[in-house]
Amino acid sequence: MAVSFCGKRLLLTRTNLFANPRRHGYIVLVPEIGEDLPEKNPLSSATGLPEFNNVTIEKCVGAIGQQAIAAEKSVRAIEERLEQAAAGTGPPVTDVIKDIILPLEATGAPLETTWGIAKTLYLGNSSRMPTKSYLTIHERARGARRAKFNSVPIYRTLKGALAAGRTKPDGELGGEERRLLQKYVLEAKLSGIEVDGSSKLELNEILERLAQERSRFAGKRDVAVKKYQQVIEDPALMKEFPPNLLQSLATDPSQAMKGPWRITLQPAVAERFLEYCGDRTHRWNLWQADTRKCSIHTDKSLENSSHLESIRALRKRQAKLLGYESYVHMSMETKMAGSVEAVRNALGELHRYAKPAADGELSTLERFAGEQGFRGPLDIYDVPYWKRRHLATVHQFDQEALKDYFPLPRVLAGLFQLAEQLFGVRIVERVGVDVWHEDVRFYDVLEAGPNAPADPIGGFYTDFYSREDEKLAVADNAGWMVGIGSRSAAAPGARPLAALICNFPAPLYGKPSLLTLDDVQTLFNRFGKALQHLLTVCRYSDVAGLSNVEWDAVEVSGHVLTHLLHDAGTIRAISAHYTNEDPLPEPCVEAIQRRRTHLAGYRLCRELYLANLDLQLHLTSDYWLDVMRKLYPHYHPFPLDRKDAHPCSLVAIASGDWGAAYYGHLWSRLIAADVYSAFAEAKEPAARQEVGRRFRDTFLALGGGCHPGEVFRRFRGRDPSPTALLQTLGIYKPQTVGGGGSAAAHPKAAGKEEQQQQQ
Repeated sequence: MAVSFCGKRLLLTRTNLFANPRRHGYIVLVPEIGEDLPEKNPLSSATGLPEFNNVTIEKCVGAIGQQAIAAEKSVRAIEERLEQAAAGTGPPVTDVIKDIILPLEATGAPLETTWGIAKTLYLGNSSRMPTKSYLTIHERARGARRAKFNSVPIYRTLKGALAAGRTKPDGELGGEERRLLQKYVLEAKLSGIEVDGSSKLELNEILERLAQERSRFAGKRDVAVKKYQQVIEDPALMKEFPPNLLQSLATDPSQAMKGPWRITLQPAVAERFLEYCGDRTHRWNLWQADTRKCSIHTDKSLENSSHLESIRALRKRQAKLLGYESYVHMSMETKMAGSVEAVRNALGELHRYAKPAADGELSTLERFAGEQGFRGPLDIYDVPYWKRRHLATVHQFDQEALKDYFPLPRVLAGLFQLAEQLFGVRIVERVGVDVWHEDVRFYDVLEAGPNAPADPIGGFYTDFYSREDEKLAVADNAGWMVGIGSRSAAAPGARPLAALICNFPAPLYGKPSLLTLDDVQTLFNRFGKALQHLLTVCRYSDVAGLSNVEWDAVEVSGHVLTHLLHDAGTIRAISAHYTNEDPLPEPCVEAIQRRRTHLAGYRLCRELYLANLDLQLHLTSDYWLDVMRKLYPHYHPFPLDRKDAHPCSLVAIASGDWGAAYYGHLWSRLIAADVYSAFAEAKEPAARQEVGRRFRDTFLALGGGCHPGEVFRRFRGRDPSPTALLQTLGIYKPQTVGGGGSAAAHPKAAGKEEQQQQQ
């Protein structure tokens, strides 16, 4: 499913809610559905848009049930035809696209549409689509979708066509068709279709046990997070907290300035507390509770150490049964990087520059803290607080004050204008559309230009405002891009459809919704992913838009838009004081740009640590504690606390879907920075527009129908380099190697050195 999110720990993950556990799958909108349904789509109007006003749980459950049966019947019918053809009792299959792929799309697409409608309601108005009801729909849809990837006759036929390089006797296999067949074959392989006999039974048992262990790990972590509570009654301890944060923490929101305030281990709460709490003892108490949760040092009934070790062992055995050296090597099948060595090289090159930069940044921060009266060396739990103070004092960055210059209507208008200038599209609001809440808006996406066609090429809903009783409470105002419809060869007239759902503050007392810079980044990021979904030119839904894009490249388009946000011209275009339209002062523009490079080496080191920890946990059989102790000093200047057990609560790696893939977040940023560097190099408006059109014709258009490595080469004319990310973060300093060559010219050597150091 085409759902994007931000934040580190969310209920919504690719496994438990939104997607096939191994690959991205996205929602498809087609007019035809299974023969069992009396209507073309019981949840959509004649315009092809969902009738959200009339959508009910009962209609969604009924539709998904019938559509799932139709999709499964289609798989069985194709299997029977293939078996008859193999036995010589039926006509041969001469065109795998026409005889296999298109029938699967025609029956599978309506199911994906209903799934997407239900998901949009779940995220946008959970009172109309509660969790339990959504999970019923989710599990039925996911089970039906797996059928086409678990069919032995379909697998063998498509594998043969792929090997022959033909979809039919007189037709060569095109690039998009090749990617489509590769997806089917790889999905089937990773599901264990080539494993048989006792090994098959063992694999099924492993997958069942793995699901149980992952569920227990996540469940204990959730209990541990909810169990910890600290009530603060002294207003002096909360004096630096901004009013909106005080209100969210207050036990009585009407007494936000008086308190008391409840502090928990919810990630958003813990991170903000460390950032604003001026009392070091309270910071230490929260930090040690956070890093020790789910370990033997706290409640032993909630320890996750044993579950973590079981998950690692089961994943290792799963990979072996599927024919891979390790779980990491298996993971590389679905990644742009393609190999463990490539990942090591990139991470090693980034670390070469990040570590010395981090050391210098922390020395500067410690001097600043000393000048402000702090005594003693900084520790890891001090950094968030003094980082904020340093950024505000030295660089004049005040996120709360900046909000007055980022009213949502102004930001949205500037974002749409940027899309028109760079990507050649117009975005126009359409009224009179069925929506799930009065705050929801719908926009058509049209081609720009004097001779552009009048018909939309896609459309998207926006639901931006937080609603406590209707939307999920998640960290960091997380936002989602939900794909509701996609291009499909089974329905040539179908237009891509999406929804952008966020948790921004609602307008109040005539004041518009005022966004923090983090909110603005969320909006730009999600809009970038929506553009990739809406502007795809792929013909088949299984590879259109973000579907089938390798995991470590799926975030690239969102990050590129975030980079464009930090251009001075963009900042000025999307900002103005909400009361009088005064422009954002130039020092504030500079402060926003400096924020991105502030402590960039330190932050990068922490990301590199998590990426390497994840890889090592899935490459070796060493006890997790030993792996952590060996890696930690290479990336942190602070000593490791002897009771620190943070791997026991790393949900994304252990029980989520980022096991052996966590590096993908950094990889996407690396690729996006290199893509953005082409925009930065284009100084004139015409040159910048040419880069924008090239970006649309590659990253936004080709989607999963072309390998992201090839997409990048078509855009940039070369392979990607880590240098652009380092330059964007302001930590790239050319180094000499041996006789004076640049270290950046020797990424493989850097990677091997890093690997030897870690092993």
